[in-house]
Amino acid sequence: MGEGVDPTQMCQRLVDKVAQSKQLMAMTDPDLLVLFEDWFEELEEEIISLIKAHGPLNPEALAEKTGLSLRGATFLLSKLKREGKA
Repeated sequence: MGEGVDPTQMCQRLVDKVAQSKQLMAMTDPDLLVLFEDWFEELEEEIISLIKAHGPLNPEALAEKTGLSLRGATFLLSKLKREGKA
């Protein structure tokens, strides 16, 4: 074996990200959070429209069409699929 994901390391990274997220939320202006949420919803709607117009997109194609990073495109496609929107 020796290959694959180390579950301990993966869990630690997740705990670190949650802690960082909570810190950011504590310091962030609530008005800024609302703007971010609005932008994120608009971005999701744009992606859904692209999928309807062009059919299923891979992360590379989505990144190219939207200007997102490959990591961002991968995250958003996964999120929309989990929610049954893509």
